[in-house]
Amino acid sequence: MKYETSLREYVLQRIAEIGGADLLVGVPAYNSEETIVGVMSAVYAGLERYYPGMKSVLFISDGGSLDYTRELAQKTKSAATPKIVAIYRGIGGKGTALRAVFQTAERLGVKACAVFDSDLRSITPEWVPAILEPVLADGFDFVSPYYIRHKYDATITNHIAYAMTRALYGKRVRQPIGGDFAFSRRLVEFFTHADVWDSDIAKFGIDIWITTVAINEGFKVCEAHLGTKVHDPKDPALHLGPMFRQVVGTLFGMMPRYESTWRQVRGSEPIPLLGTPSAVEPPPLSPSAERLHAQFRAGFEHFSPLWREILSPAGYGCLSELAERTVPDGRIDPHIWAHIVYDFAYSYLRWSRDRFKLVEIMTPVYYGRVASFIIETADMTTEQADDIVERQAKVFEDEKPYLLERLESWEAVAEGG
Repeated sequence: MKYETSLREYVLQRIAEIGGADLLVGVPAYNSEETIVGVMSAVYAGLERYYPGMKSVLFISDGGSLDYTRELAQKTKSAATPKIVAIYRGIGGKGTALRAVFQTAERLGVKACAVFDSDLRSITPEWVPAILEPVLADGFDFVSPYYIRHKYDATITNHIAYAMTRALYGKRVRQPIGGDFAFSRRLVEFFTHADVWDSDIAKFGIDIWITTVAINEGFKVCEAHLGTKVHDPKDPALHLGPMFRQVVGTLFGMMPRYESTWRQVRGSEPIPLLGTPSAVEPPPLSPSAERLHAQFRAGFEHFSPLWREILSPAGYGCLSELAERTVPDGRIDPHIWAHIVYDFAYSYLRWSRDRFKLVEIMTPVYYGRVASFIIETADMTTEQADDIVERQAKVFEDEKPYLLERLESWEAVAEGG
């Protein structure tokens, strides 16, 4: 069913009661009873401490939580800051939750809008001005977060989303799927009226879509230091398969829309990074390289004929050699990894079959890359491991001609009949 709005009638009535606002902070939530009070308390404190002269609203955009998220949110109040707690309407997922936030921000006529994930454990009141001030004081339209994260957190970001965003569009947005963003009124209006809310973007592809659109549609983009990010940990082997497919599917799916741009981009440039850096080491994470490697090997057993068809001989040979190992002690060279990702991107662009299936069969390859990274960086600090990620992203830039050459060869054959 297609919904013209994600806002239920009682939300529209609540917006009418509030009348208007200068600032809106949205929190997309689902089963977040352990963290929602801490997030709301930090946001309340940030708004009231740093923006006492502005009218602010807090909106909890809930996906139908089955725990006590909404009840706790209703009980967590502030005399100075009105709130809305509501279940959105539409396709289940973070994208629809954000659509409700954008529609509310537009109706309230806010000057700036921020969103924070509901599972944050490290958010402080200072995150609020850190992410809003670039919009309010410096005229930026889109503020992306810059965090310190554990070396094994953000594996989809580190090994695909960051490198591909940087190589394709030439902007070094370090956390393109970071989850905590700020927007100008102009960008809120653009997102509110975008024709994407009945697609998979309404699930979990929303963050990479937001970042890609902001970069390519002429909006003024920056990053803001938010310090160390600690949130509910997710084991890549157990929890990130669906997210990987939706993020990478959206990333690849946006490539035709902006193809005339990224074909011309060479190299990359940093974007403005505002605020004060933090060097606090995040708490440890211990994903299982053995479990990831086992899932990679299972994927090789099922999909190796398709991988052979999709990948270069060098890429397939590397994966074949890894699959022969019973323990995760192999490596994937960053040049080979860049070619593997580009091979899947190229295949996505010319694939006449089910594109979702293509990304699905790529998922075990991602598991193999993460297992390799865990082994490679086992004795490194987070800062040292981040240097590996940065060098890998530079390799994606350097190897971009490989993708362009594959596309040009395919087009030459197609034109030749």
